[in-house]
Amino acid sequence: MWDKKRGEMEPEGGNFTVLGKDVTFKGIVHFHSTVQLDSSIEGEIHAKGMLVIGENAIIRGSIIAETVVNRGKIHGNVTATGKVQLLKPAVLLGDVSSPSFSMEEGAFFKGSIDMGSHPVVDELEQTPLVITEAPHRLSVSRPVLIENERGK
Repeated sequence: MWDKKRGEMEPEGGNFTVLGKDVTFKGIVHFHSTVQLDSSIEGEIHAKGMLVIGENAIIRGSIIAETVVNRGKIHGNVTATGKVQLLKPAVLLGDVSSPSFSMEEGAFFKGSIDMGSHPVVDELEQTPLVITEAPHRLSVSRPVLIENERGK
């Protein structure tokens, strides 16, 4: 569907939308199929299919989609039920919530990622972290048990 070499969409069944770089939109927009944005959008984007953000696109606001493939600039939070991909030269300033996240070398990301729950993570969060020496700066979100070398 996405031709990485050419940086273009390849239609799957011919059902897709393209908004070019001369389009500016402010508000809430809903797409019910694959869409490629090369435009400037401020607000909320909701996409039921794949959302491809082109190199010329500037998005300021939140994105909720199945899959997000980004080569443009996003300043806002991204939620995807499938995956989020950052391809060079993408810039994403905001938090990501998605079960799958990938970032190509040359892309930039500043924010946090929440990939949801996982059985191993759930188990690790329930057990205390044991360290033998206290670091100068200790910042953890679960109980910490510090033991010295003599076990006291």
